[in-house]
Amino acid sequence: MPIDRSVKIAPSILAADFANFGAEIGAVEAQGADWVHVDVMDGHFVPNITFGPAMCAAIRPHIKTVMDVHLMIDPVAPYIDAFAQAGADIITAHVEAGPHIHRTLQAIRATGAKAGLALNPGTPADAAAPLLDMVDLICVMTVNPGFGGQKFIHSCVHKVTELRKMIGDRDVHIEVDGGVDPSTAPLVAAAGADVLVAGSSVFKGGSVSDPQPYGENIRAIRTAVQDRQVRPSHPQRASGST
Repeated sequence: MPIDRSVKIAPSILAADFANFGAEIGAVEAQGADWVHVDVMDGHFVPNITFGPAMCAAIRPHIKTVMDVHLMIDPVAPYIDAFAQAGADIITAHVEAGPHIHRTLQAIRATGAKAGLALNPGTPADAAAPLLDMVDLICVMTVNPGFGGQKFIHSCVHKVTELRKMIGDRDVHIEVDGGVDPSTAPLVAAAGADVLVAGSSVFKGGSVSDPQPYGENIRAIRTAVQDRQVRPSHPQRASGST
């Protein structure tokens, strides 16, 4: 069966309440999240430290959708099995994180998890070309990885367009991570992205005790994408115009 290319919203728990992850995940899924995105950072590959396999294992029972684990770490290989055993459905590694990305992707798939490939903003789409038959997802970073709440890098939209053409009819998702909100989501979705990671733009204004804003924020992103999809690409010419 072909993959589902409808736009999916994947809230990043990096923007959630770290002291209450289980309840936060339940709340955001109940409010319409399609996937749950887990940002793993090591303080080496990126200038921040978040959490590891033990935390992923602890939150796995709370995730009823898809556990999308994004490894912003170097090296990757020694930790693949641990994240797979923690319950990751998708494990994404950066092409910039090591010299043996083919081996890394093979190792991820060998665990039974889906294999994702992430590209930093400064990495061209061509870096993914030799790997398209080895991946299930390509994650286009639209901010420099390491911290949430950064400003969207608009030049990365063209990279999404390039990747969409390169992927062709392969069953590969294009995910966009960084600065996604109702103003930027339509741009990347129109370019070909079908998984939108959103952190602060989903979790802002809400809490476990008041989760309604999570749903409002998710719907705002989804509606912005749908409005762009139904709107004509070019204004209709007036009747009789030349």
